[in-house]
Amino acid sequence: MAKRNASMSVAGLAGPVRVWAQRFAFLALFALAFALMLLSKAETGALERARVVIVDSVAPVLNTLSRPVEAGREVSATVRKFFLVHAENERLRAENERLLRWMQSARQLAVENATLRAQLEYVPEVAPRAVTARIIADTGGSFFHSLLINAGSRHLVQRGQAVVSQAGVVGRVAEVGDRSARVLLLTDINSRIPALVESTGDRVIVTGNNTPWPSVTYLASNSPVSSGDRLVTSGHGGVFPPGLPIGTISEVTETRIVLQPAVEIARLSEARILDYGVEGILPPPEKVPAVEARKPAPSPEPEPTQ
Repeated sequence: MAKRNASMSVAGLAGPVRVWAQRFAFLALFALAFALMLLSKAETGALERARVVIVDSVAPVLNTLSRPVEAGREVSATVRKFFLVHAENERLRAENERLLRWMQSARQLAVENATLRAQLEYVPEVAPRAVTARIIADTGGSFFHSLLINAGSRHLVQRGQAVVSQAGVVGRVAEVGDRSARVLLLTDINSRIPALVESTGDRVIVTGNNTPWPSVTYLASNSPVSSGDRLVTSGHGGVFPPGLPIGTISEVTETRIVLQPAVEIARLSEARILDYGVEGILPPPEKVPAVEARKPAPSPEPEPTQ
């Protein structure tokens, strides 16, 4: 009975306390916020020190709590990498199988090629000697396209030699000095390069027109060329070796065929001059023999009569 009376008295006291707490809770929170604001304005140093102390004390706890999160991230990254590595391994395995098949085919073709060359007594081509030169000036204009390189006759550069880059054909040597040479670009109006359409085998001439896009001339009217076909040098004329990329056809109309050069001339900084060990295709002006007028042979004088 006493316990029952005690519990009833506690419950009776808790009711008014809860009511008073609900009535004055907002006022108490407002007073606390105002006091904290005054404290922050008055004692900024003390508040900053208290904040530092709190952060220092909480930092180890936060560090400990962050470990599982970091471990979960590492596990997730490891699983992701595992799947990526697995996919990459499968791709590389398939690519390796393709390369092995191509290598086997290349070996068979090499043996067959060597056998046929031996039967035909094929004379192999002499590998050209290459001279690498740096482009030092753009000497082109509205009526001609050319570049100046820092290699000349002392570097065995001669007129007519082919000038190429890693991407393809640049032009040919037009003038040679002792330490420099001028390169006539394939876009110049005086440039003519024998070429071959790689997809059809048609022989054409890449003709410069003083624009960044040369023309393709002397193509058969019934040739099935289209945009995207690649043109390479045919080797005719002896200036360029066969197989060098010249460019791709960018436009085909009834009146003209436009070529996009493989080499970006504007970004070209170096070029290679190919030397086949023979004199340049174009002889230097000083070696061109002058045509001399031939005088008629004098008639023999008549013998005196006796």
